[in-house]
Amino acid sequence: MQVNLTDWNKFLINHPEAHLLQLGEWGELKKDFGWKPVRIIQNEVGAQILFRRLPLGLTIGYMPKPVFSGQWSVVSEQFWQEVDSACRQNHAIFLKIEPDSWSEEFILHNLSFILSPHNIQPPRTITISIKEDEEKILAKMKPKCRYNIRLAEKKGITIRAWDDIPAFHEMMTVTGGRDNFGVHSKEYYQRAYELFHPKGTCELLVAEYEGKPLASLMVFANGKRAWYVYGASNDHERNRMPTYLLQWVAIRWAKARGCDEYDLWGVPDENEETLEANFESRHDGLWGVYRFKRGFGGEVKRAAQALDRVYNPLLYWLYTTYVIRSA
Repeated sequence: MQVNLTDWNKFLINHPEAHLLQLGEWGELKKDFGWKPVRIIQNEVGAQILFRRLPLGLTIGYMPKPVFSGQWSVVSEQFWQEVDSACRQNHAIFLKIEPDSWSEEFILHNLSFILSPHNIQPPRTITISIKEDEEKILAKMKPKCRYNIRLAEKKGITIRAWDDIPAFHEMMTVTGGRDNFGVHSKEYYQRAYELFHPKGTCELLVAEYEGKPLASLMVFANGKRAWYVYGASNDHERNRMPTYLLQWVAIRWAKARGCDEYDLWGVPDENEETLEANFESRHDGLWGVYRFKRGFGGEVKRAAQALDRVYNPLLYWLYTTYVIRSA
């Protein structure tokens, strides 16, 4: 059945390992920026669906990392009927689902879905196990990465919690222009901070030299997992390696919260052999961050491919045609 935000948050109390994108706060964030959250619970299965408004009253439905961990065999037909009803009420052309599973774990049980040609979240990432003590985590990093962390400390870089969202947004704008990626509005980052930080599930950290901000990141955590979602740096004092110490402090923050895994959130969608063969020569797209992220010694993983449940075949065909041509 469809539930309100209060009941959804009560449901999540019994599912402490829910993904960041299923938290009620994430739905509320997206609601303020063009999406409509709908939450459905059926026994111990639940999902927060986000509907993106399109012209003519149509929408696209998006179910990111639903709360059944890829165990599709436990999901009842009644749950999918509730999902279908919500999608039709919102005039969805199709529903896109990104399972909260890695490719090697995932088996498609429901034949009413098709593999999608398009993911919304970057499917490939690097995750760092942070179960062990700090010395062991450091020991698994690339030597150059460890060196840069210590260099930043020696060269006077300091890290602290921050709340200057306008300055963070300005820094994000600089980084987006330099590395050619899209940046949210200042209001978006402000709302994210206001929703998550009071609950202790988000921290904004800044790296400074002599009181001047050089780099910043926003890290999120829930249950045993943490995610590095937004990061930025300006063009000052880069030889002091502020981003390396900043990331290390974020990892330590996640570990102090009881997390076992730190997700660096997005690298090029290539196998590790291809990544390692090309990271020094390529700088387009996510290649520009892979060189940095690989240094922290994590494991390259790929999420299960997105799935689509189609309600309007003609408009879905137009969508997929556009996506393929735009790739």
